[in-house]
Amino acid sequence: QVQLVESGGGLVQAGGSLRLSCAASGRAFSWYAMGWFRQAPGKEREFVAAISWSGGSTNYADSVKDRFIISRDNAKNTVYLQMNSLKPEDTAVYYCAARNSDYASPRLTRYDYWGQGTQVTVSS
Repeated sequence: QVQLVESGGGLVQAGGSLRLSCAASGRAFSWYAMGWFRQAPGKEREFVAAISWSGGSTNYADSVKDRFIISRDNAKNTVYLQMNSLKPEDTAVYYCAARNSDYASPRLTRYDYWGQGTQVTVSS
């Protein structure tokens, strides 16, 4: 079992930045690829970014490429999502997820464990 707790969400103006954190506990964090997903009101949950267990491979949705950066610190059992140049359409609940594999999959169904989510609101 892996428990995931997100933090760092909030209200920010368009063009601003936020950094989300996801703290993991339970089984060896470094064995898990980690992903960030988001869900806006009335929409399906969608892929944002993912990182392999070593951190050597990352994957991004086209909508956030060049604006968001995913990283991890295996010594701290934490994965981060640095979000820059935020847009109102980035408004959503952001979820952290873990999968027992090295591959940073963009597919939601590949992830085994999920956090409760953190709200990000970007005002225009």
